[in-house]
Amino acid sequence: MSAEAHHSHRDVTGGWLRPSVFGAMDGLVSNLGLISGVAGSSASSHAVAVAGMAGLAAGAFSMAAGEYTSVASQRELVLAEIDVERRELIRHPSDELAELTEVYVRRGVEPELAREVARQLSVDPEQALEIHAREELGVGPADLPSPGVAAVSSFGSFAVGALLPLLPYLLGAASLWPAVVIALVGLFLCGAVVSRVTARSWWYGGLRQLLLGAGAAALTYGLGALLGTSLG
Repeated sequence: MSAEAHHSHRDVTGGWLRPSVFGAMDGLVSNLGLISGVAGSSASSHAVAVAGMAGLAAGAFSMAAGEYTSVASQRELVLAEIDVERRELIRHPSDELAELTEVYVRRGVEPELAREVARQLSVDPEQALEIHAREELGVGPADLPSPGVAAVSSFGSFAVGALLPLLPYLLGAASLWPAVVIALVGLFLCGAVVSRVTARSWWYGGLRQLLLGAGAAALTYGLGALLGTSLG
């Protein structure tokens, strides 16, 4: 008889959902702010559209480069530490066995049983390496993220978010309001989606992001209007 499932858990790591949605929100807020600032300076619709396209491209490439560098550096660090552990398992197997035994003893397993469990798990070198890596580094060799995937997903999610407030201008809009409305709706939806990996309600998450985006747009619009007047 299989074990009965009494309850289930949400993905507490966020998986792909969290970074993708936050990338889209970053694109929404940053490009909405840029577009609002340029529009506030009394620039033409064409100038606003050009600025929005430049903001989309620059932000997306910056996000992709930053994410690639960050993930690649972290991956290289973890792989270097895993190599250290691999060499220790080869050079000092008895010390590593004692170390793993102590881990299970600290968790409440009787010493003799802990040693036998550690011995059996250490028969396979690759399994032993994975167990030691998880216990000492908190990550397994197979769990390391791909820098390329991280860069592409960051680029794509930021670009989609940044495109939303720009879209009305690309379709011929002459005022800022269509861009603001579309961007705020997008922020509300992103905030609501993020609530899937938090304990907050969907309306709270959506409203919070909407208000943050509205605040950013208002501030940059005011700054653009001020600079447009003083520098004009």
